[in-house]
Amino acid sequence: MNTPEPEVKRWTAKRKTQLVLEILTGKTTVAEAARRYDLKPSEIQYWVDEGIRGMENCLRARPRDIREQYEAKLKEAYASNSSLSCAKTRESLHSSVI
Repeated sequence: MNTPEPEVKRWTAKRKTQLVLEILTGKTTVAEAARRYDLKPSEIQYWVDEGIRGMENCLRARPRDIREQYEAKLKEAYASNSSLSCAKTRESLHSSVI
């Protein structure tokens, strides 16, 4: 496996995959990679998490397609935002009544 060069200007999917595989196989850590490539550890961890999620989907008996994955994430986001919006609306109504 070819390790990406430290002076990478553009992180293609192929380069990200190489790095994620190195992390998953224990050849490097998120912290080491972040220092080596001058990236945020949270960004690299996101790539690792997405890689694992993608592998999990590929190994399902019935993999979900991209649209299904997108719709599931969208539904999750709406549910999260909806509960926040309802709480803020109740809070603002309560404070305007008082």
